[in-house]
Amino acid sequence: MHFPSDAHVQCCPLRYRPKRIARHSRFECSIERVTMLRNAIFCSGILASLAIGIAEAQETASAGSTLKAEATEAMKRAAAYYYNNVATHGGYVYHYSLDLKERWGEGRATPDQIWVQPPGTPTVGMAYLKAYQATDDAFFLQAAVDAARALAYGQLESGGWTNCIDFNPRGERSAKYRNGRGNGKNYSSLDDGQTQAALQFMIATDKALGLKADDIHQSAIIGLDALLAAQFPNGGFPQVWDGPVEARPVKPARYPDHDWRTEGRVKAYWEMYTLNDNVTGYVARTLIEADRAYDDPRPKKALRKLGDFLLLAQMPEPQPGWAQQYNQEMQPIWARKFEPPGVSGDETQEVIETLLTIHTVTGDRKYLQPIPSALDWLERSQLPDGRLARYYELKTNRPLYMTRRGDTYSLTHDDSNLPSHYGWKTASRIDLLRDQYKRHSAAGASVAMTKEGIPTREELESILDQLDDQGRWVSVYGGERLIGQAKMTPGSPYLASAVFSQNLSRLANYVLNVERADSTSQSRTWHDRTGKFSIEAELIQVQDAIAKLRRADGKIVTVPIDQLSDADQQILKSTSADAHR
Repeated sequence: MHFPSDAHVQCCPLRYRPKRIARHSRFECSIERVTMLRNAIFCSGILASLAIGIAEAQETASAGSTLKAEATEAMKRAAAYYYNNVATHGGYVYHYSLDLKERWGEGRATPDQIWVQPPGTPTVGMAYLKAYQATDDAFFLQAAVDAARALAYGQLESGGWTNCIDFNPRGERSAKYRNGRGNGKNYSSLDDGQTQAALQFMIATDKALGLKADDIHQSAIIGLDALLAAQFPNGGFPQVWDGPVEARPVKPARYPDHDWRTEGRVKAYWEMYTLNDNVTGYVARTLIEADRAYDDPRPKKALRKLGDFLLLAQMPEPQPGWAQQYNQEMQPIWARKFEPPGVSGDETQEVIETLLTIHTVTGDRKYLQPIPSALDWLERSQLPDGRLARYYELKTNRPLYMTRRGDTYSLTHDDSNLPSHYGWKTASRIDLLRDQYKRHSAAGASVAMTKEGIPTREELESILDQLDDQGRWVSVYGGERLIGQAKMTPGSPYLASAVFSQNLSRLANYVLNVERADSTSQSRTWHDRTGKFSIEAELIQVQDAIAKLRRADGKIVTVPIDQLSDADQQILKSTSADAHR
């Protein structure tokens, strides 16, 4: 549509200008009237479009507001049930029967036992803190404080934690607690994130309380002091400690000069330098949280020292990865009888992630230097199905496994009859790690820490739909291997602390970021069963027990469903059910 050059697009009401019309002819006046009419029609279109846009925005805002209210209400119902019915002594275990008569951590648990190792008490407590941050509801803070005080009760004299706390002083899992109420061992453990998870949660709770709760603040500081005292001069950490570690010479990693198959076993391997089960990754995150919470230079100094150890611990060619455990000479060693010395696919990926994290915080590019050769080694070590072996034989790089007969384990290169209690193979994250390395390498300084993604509307609605009328997210056992190896009959319904914690955290993230959540794509954060790995991606397809995910860069990633977290598996089941309705 064309308008005369002197015409002005005006919004109604149009103004009649008699002086201007009086100077024009009748024809000119008609032209101006037509122009004004056209302007009116044009303005009406603008207003109509604007009205539609406003209506749509109001509808979206209203829907977002409604979902936010539903999410907030669901958080309160779910947390109230878990806090009032599931908690004992303020703490939690991994799994519960629906009638709450059976409880499982690492094996069956008594009502006086709570679990420290994730996804136990610290994991649930962190979810409460996220809910408090999202809602400012003191109920969530109180639930978190109770969990923190339960952990403080079970803090060992050595300053850290073991995997379980037994409130019965004569209980079979009681340990030498700092409060003097327990009996037993005094080994603080870094295995599977036990002390790290507890300490991170204590620090977060201390921070939420403004450092004003003396008992929680004292527990956090004692835990931090003990962790720092457990760091060796070369920057590494043992798996467990019962006091400050002894000084040892600083050496780089090297291959054994003995027959590692029959020689060089160390009985107390847990006192040696340990990377197994992402010890250093959990420690790094703990030191970062301590550095953020307290005016104390020691955590960041210890973080750099840890990074320096990882540089030393990289094996030389032809296998520039990392082992699970090293002796004082920095040679790979045996741990348990089914854990041989070797270069590890899983630990190598975890170390790369830790080095990237340390680079993020420090901006020091030396922590990136070992990564390219490690990634190249991982790439040429992939199994035919694209996965990685847990162990690769020293120097030959052949995948190394075990067979089992009774309590006897034997080394083998054959993967056809592997013991089912252990993870002999792991998913490859090479492409993701290489992309992350490129981003870090291209950055002039440190890059931003990755934040947990917010749930999409579809995921949010799925979480809300799965909450039953009692405020429970009920899982159904399908025969898969559960954390802690709980014994259930397939088809049995149960409650999982991992599912509760993840769903509560996801709802809290939505409430905190509801405006951004309403405008995002279908992408979400997916977690693996161990909690060590996550990926931001859109679900494309579920077929033959495989989930196909598309990352933001367009790359397709396939993940076996049984390797995803319990909460993610529930989402996939719900998605599949919706697709077949």
